[in-house]
Amino acid sequence: MYKIRHDLEKFLQSAGAFALVEIEMVHGSTPREKGAWMLVSNDRTFRTIGGGQLENMAIEKARKLLSAPDGKSVEMRIPLGPHIGQCCGGLVNLRIARLGNSEIADLANRFKLEMDELPDVLIFGAGHVGKALAQALSLLPVKPILIDTRVEELMSAPKHVDTRQVAIPEAEVRNARNGSAFVILTHDHSLDFLIAREALARRDAAYVGMIGSRTKRATFRNWLRRENGNEVGMDQLVCPIGDGPVSDKRPEVIAALVVAEIVSCLDARANKCQSAKIQLENIKITGVGG
Repeated sequence: MYKIRHDLEKFLQSAGAFALVEIEMVHGSTPREKGAWMLVSNDRTFRTIGGGQLENMAIEKARKLLSAPDGKSVEMRIPLGPHIGQCCGGLVNLRIARLGNSEIADLANRFKLEMDELPDVLIFGAGHVGKALAQALSLLPVKPILIDTRVEELMSAPKHVDTRQVAIPEAEVRNARNGSAFVILTHDHSLDFLIAREALARRDAAYVGMIGSRTKRATFRNWLRRENGNEVGMDQLVCPIGDGPVSDKRPEVIAALVVAEIVSCLDARANKCQSAKIQLENIKITGVGG
């Protein structure tokens, strides 16, 4: 099971009475999107609707609701302008509701579904860069999975990151979920090549990155031609990973640069899928109308 950084169960057990704050509508520039939500108790919060004065106003209203004996729900319509100290310029509609036991159960199920839908990022290689990358990704809405053949390396992995000790790493690629991201940085170039070939062959990966140099990329291209008879998928491969104007090669810096690449690719894929979904819905509507 994915070890999420924010533990909803612990919050529910310790928060006492609490209210759900949810963004019901947005217009223009806003810090978060429709559907974003947070929980507010008398002394703590869980998640965020964007921070700033907007969130402060929502927290204050939620705590007033919790202190009222008959408080159930309230709505807020907040223009994000200079009069509240924000310059987004958009408009947000919030619904704030005190939750009972049944709503708590519904929220817990909703949260689980959200976590289950997060994209997997399979990190092959639990060396210094692999561990730094797993640590950095654990702060984001993804599911990092650190994979290695060496149990001793996995034992020193970040405690809140899922790990897998396997004999045949490339088999994990075949069993990965659709739309997963793959980062390849093992201690063995030949193993890197095997894993990369499997990842590129899927053609559904959100990101395939392999640590190395331009020379390693050229060597892999030649190897792929020799082994496969072609170089199908090379256009999808990111190698070197984290390439750019930053010269610092410390693992944490490399991890930060690679995280930016992964997040960008995952976002592009999500937007592409959403666009395809909208087009399909429009086709269905047109078909019904015809």
